[in-house]
Amino acid sequence: MVKTTDYESRAENQWCPGCPNFGILTALKQALVTLDKAPHEVCLVSGIGQAAKLPHYLKCSFFNGLHGRAIPAATGIKIANPDLVTIVTTGDGDCYGEGGNHFLHALRRNPDITVIVHNNRLYALTKGQASPTTPVGTRTRLQFSGVEAYPIQGLATAIVHNAPFVARGFAGEIDGLAKLIGQAIETRGFSLIEVIQPCITWGSHPVSWYRDRIELLPADYDRHDRDTALSLALTQGEQIPIGVLYEGALRPLFAQHYRTRVSEGPLAALPPIEQSKIEARLGRFKGE
Repeated sequence: MVKTTDYESRAENQWCPGCPNFGILTALKQALVTLDKAPHEVCLVSGIGQAAKLPHYLKCSFFNGLHGRAIPAATGIKIANPDLVTIVTTGDGDCYGEGGNHFLHALRRNPDITVIVHNNRLYALTKGQASPTTPVGTRTRLQFSGVEAYPIQGLATAIVHNAPFVARGFAGEIDGLAKLIGQAIETRGFSLIEVIQPCITWGSHPVSWYRDRIELLPADYDRHDRDTALSLALTQGEQIPIGVLYEGALRPLFAQHYRTRVSEGPLAALPPIEQSKIEARLGRFKGE
């Protein structure tokens, strides 16, 4: 039986004391324990930023790569070893800014990974500059007169592309967030959870401001109604709906064709390719 202590890491945590990221970390541990996933069955993938530090604070396999490049790395990991629970933990800047192109094409390809976006609407690690999700007019340490560019709508983009699982969570609602993460992991295909994660150092609103506006979706909400889901994803008013916004139709997974018709098993389980075959393939490319 897997326990929360199985995931305890000895790495020194460098988040600000009281940062809502701790809630996301706790929720992720809780979800993995509930699913009875042992550390060796899990691989976390991240890029650069405060959210990208999360894998350091869990005792499991992880890959910490370049800024914005977590999704392609996670896709490759899942292709090589489809038995691994592969989770991307990323920030709004890391995913939608530097990694925006990878995010879009992952929606097309449908790799079987879960992407958790910590959305604090800022580049917190680099001291509070505007990110791709910062609202118009917000004044930051760099945008002195207010942000002029309109924010990226990550959730709406995923819904338009019929992603199998699209949800919004809140770092201050740990039990609910843990449940969303568990559902995302169990969903076959690309799953996106955007987590409201207010920055207590550089943010324009305290955690309590968001807590007063959080509104759980009703039990009878239709998760397959794309028009309503889009409307809720774009909601910027006094109420912020959280929960599973949309469940798209299941479709083939990225690399499924290869695994069923070409490979006899996961790439990670295959023996190394013979050097002679590699040289022969390179020779074909060279026209030899």
